[in-house]
Amino acid sequence: MLALDPELAALVAAARASGAPDLADVPPAACRGVYRQILAAADVAPAPCAVRDIAADSVVPALRLYRPHAVGTAPACIVYFHGGGYVLGDLDGYDSVCRRLCVDSGAAVVSVDYRLAPEHPFPAAVDDAWAALRWVAAHASELGVDGGRLGVAGDSAGAVLAAVSAMLARDAGSPPLRAQALVYPPAAGGHDAGYASLRSHADGPTLSLRTMQYFSRHYFGPEGRAPDFRGAPLLGDLSGLPPTLVQLAAHDPLRDEGEAFALALQRAGTPTVLVEYRGLAHGFVSMGGGVAAARWAQLQLAQAMAHWLREP
Repeated sequence: MLALDPELAALVAAARASGAPDLADVPPAACRGVYRQILAAADVAPAPCAVRDIAADSVVPALRLYRPHAVGTAPACIVYFHGGGYVLGDLDGYDSVCRRLCVDSGAAVVSVDYRLAPEHPFPAAVDDAWAALRWVAAHASELGVDGGRLGVAGDSAGAVLAAVSAMLARDAGSPPLRAQALVYPPAAGGHDAGYASLRSHADGPTLSLRTMQYFSRHYFGPEGRAPDFRGAPLLGDLSGLPPTLVQLAAHDPLRDEGEAFALALQRAGTPTVLVEYRGLAHGFVSMGGGVAAARWAQLQLAQAMAHWLREP
């Protein structure tokens, strides 16, 4: 059995000692507050960059733009979709993650405040993600970013939104994307194809199978399964997509379907780098301030995107 990273193990022990509830036992509105506390517990210190909120229009969700200081020309741009099982998460909760990605990559970052379930079930989040990506591409000059160097990234549910947005962009022929980074994606959308990690890590340590099912029922409906590739990109056509980084955690119920997704991308001819962090668990993208290995994962994501976004 692989050992949990000691710094992460200490965080998990502290959370359990505090009596923090399983998210599946808390109503969505209250659950969102608990999630903000979880994100803040091991967050990395905010990085210095220029930040402004954008109210795009009535059909595009609120956006937050992060730009590196002292950039001489329009930087590349990463459209980022936060995690939270389609039920939790917001711009403030992921502010430090996006600031750090901006500074580490040298690219601008646009964080997307897509609608959440159960108030807005499937496919509301996908519709918002796709609308946001198209809006950013169409208004790149107004944002001061290079519309020819766009990428998408996200963690957990946000990784699915990033992947599906890339698939929709491919099918529409626009906008052209240079790269995508997908962190522990629930790529099967609630369809269990015998993934062993769903059972071996059903109790976490940071994400339980009960919580996954709680999220899926709120977003996809009572059966908790995506009806099509927009919630389960593993079921879709994965050819013709931009170079992809997939980052996984060994101590995660989603580990096996994330690996299956990366291998399916490779089989479809999409250039794909798969990295598994053996001591980490679900949620590590928000743990850079308390877990050194999580900080390395953040840096790897940023450097991969920077590399692909600056290629001619």
